[in-house]
Amino acid sequence: MAYVISDACISCGACESVCPTSAISQGDTQYVIDADLCISCGSCADTCPQEAISEE
Repeated sequence: MAYVISDACISCGACESVCPTSAISQGDTQYVIDADLCISCGSCADTCPQEAISEE
């Protein structure tokens, strides 16, 4: 299952730099995860200071 970013995202960008598949990018109002590229490694969730990332 892919990870998703909730509305708690503060757009700090910490998750984007740790994603090994470049599945995370800046969206209109917050960062978003491309489910097709996400390998569910959890690196982003471990890095998020807001705990805004979880498995779908």
